[in-house]
Amino acid sequence: MELVGEAVVLAVGGLLVGAFFGAFAQLSKFCLRSAVIEFSSGLLGSKVAIWLLTFSAAVVGTQASIGLGLLDVDGVRQLAARGSLSGSIIGGLLFGAGMILARGCASRLLVLSATGNLRALVSGLVLTVVAQASLRGALSPAREALSELWTVEGGASRNLLTLLNAGPVAGVCLGALGLGLALWLARRARIGVPVAGSALGVGLTVAAGWLFTFRISQVSFSGPQVKSISFTGPSADTLMGLINSPTMPLGFDTGLVPGVFAGSMLAALMVREWKVQGFHDGPSMGRHLFGASLMGFGGMLAGGCAVGAGVTGGAIFALTAWIALAAMWAGALATHQLVDGNLTNPAVSAARQPGKTSPPR
Repeated sequence: MELVGEAVVLAVGGLLVGAFFGAFAQLSKFCLRSAVIEFSSGLLGSKVAIWLLTFSAAVVGTQASIGLGLLDVDGVRQLAARGSLSGSIIGGLLFGAGMILARGCASRLLVLSATGNLRALVSGLVLTVVAQASLRGALSPAREALSELWTVEGGASRNLLTLLNAGPVAGVCLGALGLGLALWLARRARIGVPVAGSALGVGLTVAAGWLFTFRISQVSFSGPQVKSISFTGPSADTLMGLINSPTMPLGFDTGLVPGVFAGSMLAALMVREWKVQGFHDGPSMGRHLFGASLMGFGGMLAGGCAVGAGVTGGAIFALTAWIALAAMWAGALATHQLVDGNLTNPAVSAARQPGKTSPPR
């Protein structure tokens, strides 16, 4: 920090954390949407196991750091500031629905776009523009009105562990239970060690982000915000910074987004998964862009995306984050059943194929 300055250190740290996140996410195929679809089919297979490995690793790593005195999250935005329960519920439902329509959450779209997927790239740009409009533009009045419907004060009222009269030891134990279940599911689904290790790596990068920004805040005079991985807000700020200014203020978020892109691209090239892909047709494009718009508004309303609110906020047991995550699951499950449910129904799939008949009931 004395040599290059605090801002540069934060940006480089964000770049490194993002690069590891992107590489691990690409190698493990970490995706909440895939886990929801698998779960809706009555299965607890590889996709659910990968998501649970990531979430549990983030919880264990973060709560263990708090318990060991390496991390203090009492002053972070997700706990200290006034929160919105209505925003978490409504925004989470909208984000979950959009995630199904766009075939990926905010983080997954960013990871896929680095592998040559132009559908994900265009959808991610739309998500980012709508998120910015929801934060500071034409959609901000609607977001603020919905956020004020039901609020909760910051402090103990937003800390789920405090509400349960528990502490970081209980957080570690709950994370360990989830991790044990995830490992059992991974073994049953015959997930290889590299894939399981990459899923754990995704979760540990969330804990690393918390630890890194907290450490910088302790040795800095300006006291930068303690945070970890999130994509809705940082993606919007990065895009607007590139458009509106010849220079961009450096910080953790500045390095995070390009870091994820670079890490996932490198991983895709290493395993030969980089491939240019586009939209199949007009209706497919409309579906993706509508879903991306729902995620942009819903993510800002909920206080984060499936990773920012769901995993990063969930790892510190922020009440609004857990509510938002539950709403995302509910919105995604309902949308999948309404929009794509027939596609996973064997009887309907067989009936749609020429010369095929539906199997007997």
